[in-house]
Formats: sequence, C-alpha cells, structure tokens
Amino acid sequence: MTTVAAYAAPAAKAPLERTTIERRAVRENDVLIEIKFAGICHSDIHQAREGWGEALFPMVPGHEIAGVVTEVGPAVTKFAVGDRVGVGCMVDSCRVCENCAAGLEQYCTDGNTGTYNALDRNGEPTYGGYSTHIVVDEAFTVRIPDGLALDEAAPLLCAGITTYSPLRHWNAGPGKKVAILGMGGLGHMGVKIAHALGAEVTVLSQSLRKRDDGLKLGADHYYATSDPETFTELRGTFDLILSTVSAPLDLDAHLSLLRSDGAFVNVGAPEEPVSLNLFSVIGGRKTLAGSGIGGIEETQEMLDFCAAHGLGAEIELISAAEINEAYERVLTSDVRYRFVIDTATI
Repeated sequence: MTTVAAYAAPAAKAPLERTTIERRAVRENDVLIEIKFAGICHSDIHQAREGWGEALFPMVPGHEIAGVVTEVGPAVTKFAVGDRVGVGCMVDSCRVCENCAAGLEQYCTDGNTGTYNALDRNGEPTYGGYSTHIVVDEAFTVRIPDGLALDEAAPLLCAGITTYSPLRHWNAGPGKKVAILGMGGLGHMGVKIAHALGAEVTVLSQSLRKRDDGLKLGADHYYATSDPETFTELRGTFDLILSTVSAPLDLDAHLSLLRSDGAFVNVGAPEEPVSLNLFSVIGGRKTLAGSGIGGIEETQEMLDFCAAHGLGAEIELISAAEINEAYERVLTSDVRYRFVIDTATI
C-alpha cells in the first residue's frame, strides 16, 4: 500500500478537500501511474452530490485521467515505465461474460468496476483521478498517442469516448445529417468527432451564445432550441441526434426533428425521469436509445482517431484548490469546454 495525496468529498454535497488515500501495491498485471491531469466531468458532480442515488464516501472523483507509467508489475506486457497512458470510467469487469468477450466491457453483465464510487472485485472502494497516483490493471489502461497533449487528452477518456462510441455505432459519416444537442464538455467533442467522421453537423443549443465556437469546431449549422421556429424549420431533418444534455428534455419535440428510421441517442443522464408519447417513435419507425462509454479497444481506437485528426479537448486548466469553484461553474455552463486539474497542485 502507498499513501498518496488526493481531493475528496467527505460526504454527499460537501465541498471537496485535500486528504490522503491508500493505493494498493502493484500486482502482477498492474501499472502505477503518476497522474498529470484529471478532467472534471458533470458525472463527478452528480455522484459527489448523490444526484444519481446513494454513493460511497469519502469519494475521490475523476475518470478522465492522463499520466505517465512509473512502475509495472512483473507480468505486464502492454506498457513500460515512461509510457503516456490514460484511464477512463472503468478499471475492471468480469472479463468472461458475453459483452466482455465482445470488447464491450462497459456493458459487463456483472457490472463494470467504476474508476471511483465503486467496490472492486475484492470489495475495496475505488478512488479516482483527483489524486497524484493510481494503480490500474494494464487491461484497463490505454496508450495516449504522442500527437495528443496530456492535458487536452484527459477529457477524451470520458467526453471523447462517450461521443465517439455512439457516433460510430450509428454510422455518423458522409451523407449523414447529425445533430449534437448541447454544446458543453461532451457536446464540443461530439461536434469535433462528427465533423472528422465526415457528417453534416448541426449544433442544437439553448441559445446562440456559443455559435461562433460551434462553427469553429466543425459545425455546419447552429440553432437555438429556445426558438420555437427551430422545431418547425428542422422537422424531419436528422439521421442522428446525440443528446449530451443532463437536464430533462421535451423528448416528443426533439424526436420530431428525426427523419424516418432516425435515432435519438442519450449520453447525458438527467437526475429526474422523463416522459414520452410513444407515437413520437411509432410514427417514422424512430429509435430512442442510450449509450455509455466504449470498451477498452474502442477507447484506444478513439484516442488514435483523435490524434490522427488533431482533436484534443478545449480545456481550462485549473489548480486543485479551484475544484469546488469549478463544480459551481460547470452547473452554470461557465466553462469552455472542460475543466482539467493540474494534479501537480494537489
């Protein structure tokens, strides 16, 4: 066991504070990672404030981790000391179920092990990336290509893969009209990736406040959902709508924007239930779906894709002392577009 510095929420809704945690000794297949940067995801706030249900405390959030390998276990073959690596939203799974065998560890039928706010296979709590070091099995560690700066790569471990996976699954590409709903931490990466895949990209945002940014990042069109004319003008337009919004939506209105056989895919997860008139999907044989992160192989594919296309996250680098302020700013959409913690300040 090794004692390392971290920032943790001691209880639900409590401010995060500096503390120390214990990291396990490096096992046969483990890598010890010196964390350089950790992104702040809206999921961190949902969990630290128990917005998604009862949670484990003290909680060290953070599942957008970029760092450097400083030690490897004797059986490790994928990585060596000095390698640039990342860790995303999960650190283990059962590895034997149908989904795990298919490279879909994120949908492990036994439940994947979250990077934080979870119990590992030995019943020990997991702690995330708001810390100086983490020990992870090499099977759940990915390589960050040299073409990506570590600070801009960190958010790709959640925001990048959470948008890349459904865009690939629903075949975003040339000839497809794709809408990204919400222009935040997830949404701005959705715009970049959908554009790089060759789709015609539209941003649907509450206002036109971020229009210039959206167009600069690769959007072809930008509309405000607060304008009722948007829903009239764009009715029946899109093959795919990717919703990154974590607040309840009028699903029926948004489903009207799909073409026949179009899909509305949720990656944002509101804390409250939403309602739906089923005729909104029956008419036009439309799909209402959800998507999580990607598996480990797909996450590596995403990182390689982003490196090849020069797609890092748009970030605001902060010190650990600014985490609580950053949480409040995320809730008011006052960030363009992802806070990243310089873990040297922990």
